[in-house]
Amino acid sequence: MSDLQKLILALPKGRILNEVMPLIYAAGIEPEADFNNPESRSLRFSTNHPYIDIIRVRSFDVATFVAFGAAQIGIAGNDVLMELDYSEIYIPIDLKIGLCRLVVAQPTYLINKNDLTCWGHIRIATKYPSITAKYFSQRGIQAECIKLNGAVELAPSLGFCKHIVDLVSTGSTLKANGLIEIECIANISSRLIINRVAFKTRAQELSDWIEHFRRVVNAT
Repeated sequence: MSDLQKLILALPKGRILNEVMPLIYAAGIEPEADFNNPESRSLRFSTNHPYIDIIRVRSFDVATFVAFGAAQIGIAGNDVLMELDYSEIYIPIDLKIGLCRLVVAQPTYLINKNDLTCWGHIRIATKYPSITAKYFSQRGIQAECIKLNGAVELAPSLGFCKHIVDLVSTGSTLKANGLIEIECIANISSRLIINRVAFKTRAQELSDWIEHFRRVVNAT
């Protein structure tokens, strides 16, 4: 089978991969040994199915690869899906892993001093400018979003904004940086995603895998 005929499964790098892999194995997909080699520089891996390869990429890139058809199936958090808002992606299953929330946070010293509902403009550091701008626009507040790809919690202490929008799990990172959650924008989990064109042209194949993953999720 040529590479162009293979089914490509896009998985996210990082912390969430540890939660993803038990589902992948339970669905009957086993990557080659090099996938679990921490020193490997490979990004594409064969599996126990000769017609399925896995690619391991950044979480935002999972959605982009699937949306543009470079991968037919993938796993991405709904924070990524909300931010990129690709119409080309079909989202059949909430996998109920990677649970966290997307929140607005500010320094603890501002508690009881600022009421966001009274503001017409706010400056916010975030990895999610589209979600953030939309959330505050719906409340009649203009959000000036400063996009950061990491270390968002540093922004208030460095003085270029007082608020951030970021993912929170336990809240320990916020607390360590003198911040406190003041509003929850959305609860986040990881989703199985499918390229819509591939779902039409390879309907039976992808439908079968959707059912595999649905059974795994229902069994947990």
